[in-house]
Amino acid sequence: MPAPAPAPQHRGAPDEVEALHALVLRSLDDDQAVEVVSIPLSGKSSIADHMVIASGRSTRQVASMAQKLTERIKQELGRNVRVEGLPVADWVLIDAEDVIVHLFRPEVRSFYNLERMWAFEETQPAAAAPAGA
Repeated sequence: MPAPAPAPQHRGAPDEVEALHALVLRSLDDDQAVEVVSIPLSGKSSIADHMVIASGRSTRQVASMAQKLTERIKQELGRNVRVEGLPVADWVLIDAEDVIVHLFRPEVRSFYNLERMWAFEETQPAAAAPAGA
């Protein structure tokens, strides 16, 4: 059984990564995504540089946002992306390598709560000061 190939540490040049990230955010804004959150992953994970999480008000809107986003990435940046979950559209994952996009219906998003899982450093309570300090 062959060993799996190691994941690349960085797939695109910094300018390309930021252009992709900006395109994702612009596309979601144009399509009226709700509660868009961008989590920087540099230094936390080698899977991508950014994770973007957003909600649509219905499965129809989630599917539409995902389709439009994949088309825009292909047209503007010439990148093919991998998409999972489109037929049901409760949760659609778009893997553009440097930017991972999760699109949810609100109920599904609150159940999985990815923001809390990936932004753990920002949500940790500050350590209490020692007594007598």
